[in-house]
Amino acid sequence: ATVDTPIDYINSHGTSTPVGDTKELEAIGEVFGEDIPPISSSKSLTGHSLGAVGAQEAIYCLMMMEEGFIQASANITELDEQAQGFPIVTERRDGVALNTVMTNNFGFGGTNATLVLRKAD
Repeated sequence: ATVDTPIDYINSHGTSTPVGDTKELEAIGEVFGEDIPPISSSKSLTGHSLGAVGAQEAIYCLMMMEEGFIQASANITELDEQAQGFPIVTERRDGVALNTVMTNNFGFGGTNATLVLRKAD
């Protein structure tokens, strides 16, 4: 599918697995080039609930859109070398206009999904 509007925020799959997180960032870099939106992972705050995580993270994204904030990725004291230069959110941001957000979820065996959520006009 094609997204015809700028993405304001990415909720990454971000499970803190070095290989997985690095590959996700590489893919984000390929898609967005120099215009990468802020990135954080709600799993750093909630854990990974496996089958329910996609629905939960969609709800978290809708809450951020409604309340105008971006959650921080928890427990980051220093970014890995491969994450340098990416706009990883390490402190909560308030007063942010989020009109379109993207959330990634990837599973074992290739069960992958990316949802793009946009506020109604």
